[in-house]
Amino acid sequence: MASPLPVPGKRFVIGVPYAWLLLFFFLPFLILLYISFVDMGSDIHPFKPIWDPETGVLRLKYENYLSIFRASEGAELFRTLYIDAYLRSIWYALVTALLCLLIGYPFAYFIARSPESIRPALLLMVMLPFWTSFLLRVYAWKGLLSDNGVINRFMMTIGLTSEPVQMLYTNVSMLVGMTYVYLPFMILPLYANLVKMDFRLLEAAYDLGTTPFKAFWLITVPLSKAGIIAGFMLVFIPCVGEFVIPSLLGGPSNTMIGRVVWDEMFTANDWPRATALAVVMIALIVIPLAIYYHYTGERGERGKA
Repeated sequence: MASPLPVPGKRFVIGVPYAWLLLFFFLPFLILLYISFVDMGSDIHPFKPIWDPETGVLRLKYENYLSIFRASEGAELFRTLYIDAYLRSIWYALVTALLCLLIGYPFAYFIARSPESIRPALLLMVMLPFWTSFLLRVYAWKGLLSDNGVINRFMMTIGLTSEPVQMLYTNVSMLVGMTYVYLPFMILPLYANLVKMDFRLLEAAYDLGTTPFKAFWLITVPLSKAGIIAGFMLVFIPCVGEFVIPSLLGGPSNTMIGRVVWDEMFTANDWPRATALAVVMIALIVIPLAIYYHYTGERGERGKA
C-alpha cells in the first residue's frame, strides 16, 4: 500500500506557496499589527517597543483603533471620517465590480464562443492595456474627461451641449476610471470558466423549447458561477484599497480609505493610526471571505456525502 504522506517533491510544490504567503503576506501583516498598537508620542520612530523592558508588561495603545469608531461631539453614532471612508470605499468597489461584471460577461462569452483560431488575438486585446503604465492610463482619462478634454470638445462640436459638462472629479470619473482599469480582471476568469463549458447543453435546451434568454439564465450563468465569483473578488478586493484613481480622478467628496491611510501615514506622520486603519480594512475583506469559503466548503462536502 502506498504511503499516505506526500513525496518530497509534492511537499516542495505545496510548501512554496505557503512560504510565499508567510513571507509576503502574513509577516508584513504582523508588522502592521505591531505598529498599530505602538504609542509613538512625540517620537518619529514607529517601531517603539510595546512592552515595558523592566516589568515585561505589554503597553498596547488601543486608542489607535477606538478613534476609528469614535464619533466627534454632536455627530451621529459611528459616523466618523474613517467610517465614511470605509463605507465609500466599499460602495465604489461594489459598484465597480458590478459594472465590470455587466460589461465583462458579454466580452468573455463572445471570446469563449469565437473560433479557436482568433481567441488568442481577442485575449491579447483584453490584456493589451497591461503593456502600458497604470499611471499613464489613469492620466489619459484626465485628458478625456476634463472640461477642455476630448469628450467635452466633441459634444460641443456636434452641438450636444453649449458648455463643458463637469465629468472630472465626480462619481462618474471615479467609476469610469476604476471600471476601465479593473475590467480585464473580470473578463479573464470569466473566459477561463466559460471556455470549458459544454455548449451542447444549450443546444439541448433549445431542442426542448427553451428560449435563448431562459437557457442562458438557467444553464450558462449557473455553470459560470465560479468565474463570476473569482472575477468579482479580483475586482472588489483591490478596489476597496484603491489610492491612485481616487487621487487623480476623484474630488474631495470621493475620498476613499486608501487616501485616508496615505494622509495619516505621510502627512500626519501617525503611523500607528494609519496601520490600524489598514488592519481594519484587511479584516473587512478577509473575514467575510473566510466565512463565505467556510460555508461553501461545508456545503460542498455535504453534497459529496
